[in-house]
Order: sequence, then structure tokens, then C-alpha cells
Amino acid sequence: MGVRRFGRVNWLGTWTLAERECRRFLNIWRQTLLAPAVTAALFLVVFSLAIGPSRPDVMGVSFLQFLAPGLAMMTVIQQSFANTSSSVVVSKVQGNIVDTLMPPLSAGELVTGYIAGGIARGLFVGLPIIAAIVLFLGTGLAHPLWVLVFLALGGAFLGGLGVLTGIYATKFDQTAAITNFLITPLSFLSGTFYSVDAVPEWMDVLLHWNPVFYLIDGVRHGVLGTSDSSPWLGLAICSGATAVVLALCWHWIRIGYRLKP
Repeated sequence: MGVRRFGRVNWLGTWTLAERECRRFLNIWRQTLLAPAVTAALFLVVFSLAIGPSRPDVMGVSFLQFLAPGLAMMTVIQQSFANTSSSVVVSKVQGNIVDTLMPPLSAGELVTGYIAGGIARGLFVGLPIIAAIVLFLGTGLAHPLWVLVFLALGGAFLGGLGVLTGIYATKFDQTAAITNFLITPLSFLSGTFYSVDAVPEWMDVLLHWNPVFYLIDGVRHGVLGTSDSSPWLGLAICSGATAVVLALCWHWIRIGYRLKP
């Protein structure tokens, strides 16, 4: 009873789980933090060399300036997903998921701890990339609060999908399949590398059904001050999608779906 304060919430247990999730990626920071940042930089270098200065401006800015915020968000969501999905599935495969389920933590507290770790890893990678974009590409930072909101929301949304993946998967092959055939297409086919003005009508429809499109567009608005859609619309859609995903996480953990023998 001593660990419970402020009503029925086990703040100490939730904080401890979130801290454990952060320590997981901080202990191997070269793999979890440095490598994604280097990959994003390589994307920019390759596109700069391949396209060169002849590429026309996109939405009033150079192509590299247009591309960079999308790469930052794409990196954030991939890392947030990887953090939560790997944490859950590794615990299941190793047989120690019971160590997480046995403490006096409710389903909501477990979801909060996992998602906090996913958001933290995303921000640890994304914020330095955004800072580098501002410093080296000279983009400025039009709306810093929008940047922070969409980065955190992206971490929560993909972190929730990572928890669902970890719960559903019983082996690493299934996690890899979901990553390759769902998460990667959602990331790449989301307006990271192009504006909606450059795609055919049928693809424009698909883009606007993809919540990741609004995440990337929201960060682009925060950095550049320009976007393909209203940031308020993106905030509403992404918040709704995140709420649905987190509610399903809570339900699956509450009933012990594919977690309890």
C-alpha cells in the first residue's frame, strides 16, 4: 500500500517501468540513438548528391529542407515502435514477461510505462535531428510547440502499435514481418519524400487515410511553417488514432491476451 499515492495510481511502479524501458535503449545508445541519427543524415546526403541543386523547390523551400522534417519524424516513429515491440516480445520469448505482469500495476499503468519509454527513445533521436536541421540547413523553427507535440504524439502512436505487435507476436519473425509489411510502408508512403501535389488522385486518397502522413505533415509545419493540411486537422486525426491504439493495448493487457499461459 505504501507505493500507492494520489488515489489508485501506482506512480512509483509506473515510473519504475518507464525508467526500465529508458535504460534498455540508453545502455546500447550507439545502436538505438546514434545509428538512427546517422541513417537520417545518410538519407540527406544521398538525396543531395543524387538530385543536386537542379531539383525545383517544394512548397516554397528547397527539396532538402522539405525532406528533412519528414526524415526526423520517420526516424522517431520507427524507433518508438522498435522500443516497445522489442521490449514486449523479448520478455515473452525469454519467458520473463511474468516479472512485468506480477507487480501491482494495472493495465493502464503498464501501457503508460511502455509508451513513456517509446516516446523517450523517439524524442532522444528526433530532437537532435531537428536541431541539426535548423543549424545546418538553415530552416529556422517556425512553431516549436507543434514540433514537440507531433513528435510526442508520433512516439505514442507507434509505441502503442509496438506494444500490440509485441503482444501478438510469439517469435521474432512475426515482429519482423509486421515491421516490414506494415510499419515500413506506413512510414515511406506518408509524404516523407514528396508533397501530395506530386501524387496521383488515388494515392492522394490513401495518403489522407494514413495517420503517419499527418504526423509528418505536422512536424513539417512546425519546422517550416508550411504543410499540405491543417495542423489542427492532423492533431485531431492523430490523437484519435492514438487513443484507439492505446485503448486496444489496455484491453489486451487487461485480459492477458497472448500474455498469460
